[in-house]
Amino acid sequence: MDRTIPRFTLDGVSGAQVSVHPFTTEDDLGLTLTRFLDPSPGSSEGDVVLLVHGLTSSSDMFIMPEHRNLVRFLHGNGFGDVWALDFRMSNRFPYNVETRGHTLDDIAHFDHPAALRELRRYVGARRIHVIAHCLGSVSFHMSLFGGALDTDGTGGVASLVANSVGPILRVHPWARLKLRFGPPILEHVIGLTCLDPRFADAPRLSRRRLLAGAVSLAHPECREPACHMQSFMWGSGRPAMYRHGNLRPETHVHERLADLNSAAGLYYYRHVSAIVAAGRAVRLDPSDPRHAGLPGDYLAHHLANPDRAATPVLYVTGDHNDVFTDSNIVAHRVLERALPGRHELEIIPGYGHIDTMIGKNAHIDVFPKIIDFLKRH
Repeated sequence: MDRTIPRFTLDGVSGAQVSVHPFTTEDDLGLTLTRFLDPSPGSSEGDVVLLVHGLTSSSDMFIMPEHRNLVRFLHGNGFGDVWALDFRMSNRFPYNVETRGHTLDDIAHFDHPAALRELRRYVGARRIHVIAHCLGSVSFHMSLFGGALDTDGTGGVASLVANSVGPILRVHPWARLKLRFGPPILEHVIGLTCLDPRFADAPRLSRRRLLAGAVSLAHPECREPACHMQSFMWGSGRPAMYRHGNLRPETHVHERLADLNSAAGLYYYRHVSAIVAAGRAVRLDPSDPRHAGLPGDYLAHHLANPDRAATPVLYVTGDHNDVFTDSNIVAHRVLERALPGRHELEIIPGYGHIDTMIGKNAHIDVFPKIIDFLKRH
């Protein structure tokens, strides 16, 4: 199928000065920060915003040309120096489909601290605000709450916006079953180590093509197999990740969906399953010596040491979140009880999991709420 929008395009930020800044983590993975600088005078002097994607996506979700994207909106509302992190979950790297398993602990320990150190090399002591989505938000909370970031009472972060989910993960019963039994069945019975929305393009009678066909049979809500696979990969719904009506037609086509939300390694699902079972962000393997400095329970560690990560957080969720249900609502309730007045909650009517970031009207319904929070911090 021909693409209507080029992959990894910068057309959505054509007016920005774009520069790419590679860096290396302590466990020797190459990652990148991309800077989108508004050419207006003074843009390199004010507050900085760092954007963090989720699993299977990348920095591309923030610069989509088919609507007024988040980077353009930030530029137009006083935040002219915007950076986007592509960490080990990014579909711009091969790490998601390699056999070696990565965990959220790896990201919390190695990726986010290294990214902030690299960012500080360029922006110095200026205030940094972070907007994080999905498992990018979960892992960033783990870094912040677990003390992995340089701590000055805020972890070096002026404010954090957490889309869809944060330190508490709650899912539908069907999604819980998939998390518990899906990885071992897919790995040991079917022989797959990753899931990809493009499985419908695999050769006929291949395991990938047959799986995609079976998934599509259970999803008669639309004609896009990539949409069906994403619902199988995440959450419970038809579709699970967004409301169809919130996306532009150019977004809801096979190649575009698969470009924005690509393949995911199954090992991450094991960690998500462990967190769901625990009810809060926890280390996957407490005996792993590489992460000996991280707490076993990130939320409990934070609640016991609240002044070590005093960053205010805005928890954002759609009221039809079929991936992480009411996770952010519960997280806000728990944190508000322990730390009254520090954090805020925005429930967006008519939105789901990711359409709050990539929806055609997100610049009207969602982004202004984020801007208001950033400007107050």
